[in-house]
Amino acid sequence: MYPEDRVLVAYMPNPADFAILQQEGWYRVPQQHAPKGLYAEYIAFYFGRPFGAEKWSIHYYAPRLGHELVTRAALFPHEPDHPRAQSLYYKVQLGPLQKLARPITSLRWRRITFLHTTWDRFQDAVEINDLFVEGDPYVDRLFATLKERGGQPEQGYKMKEADT
Repeated sequence: MYPEDRVLVAYMPNPADFAILQQEGWYRVPQQHAPKGLYAEYIAFYFGRPFGAEKWSIHYYAPRLGHELVTRAALFPHEPDHPRAQSLYYKVQLGPLQKLARPITSLRWRRITFLHTTWDRFQDAVEINDLFVEGDPYVDRLFATLKERGGQPEQGYKMKEADT
């Protein structure tokens, strides 16, 4: 785990979907609603209202192992007549599910479908807003990406010149 690793926070709509994640090790994302950045190293899960006392918070995350594009019928062969049976979904394969020592909570209800952050922010976060914190000591994602791709970026720091 590196500070610049990408974490995608994804909405977990209900306990039935969470049970699939726990038992089968995958999560589904409708292709038409998929975020840019399914390539995150980790996926974390924001629980919705059906989770009762755990709602509006992140309790779990898992490493992303890969993904494939399949129909809903392939995901749920026992539901061949479902209205979205032929719709395309990303089946995101995940490694072992990890429980956070302390959940990342939302101070109020938020409509979060997908949220991108970095590992360092994710590790330090107490509240959802903390996932957006910029500046020291956090990784500048743009700077890290440009460097990763062979660029020679420079950090832009404001300097105050001495009066002469």
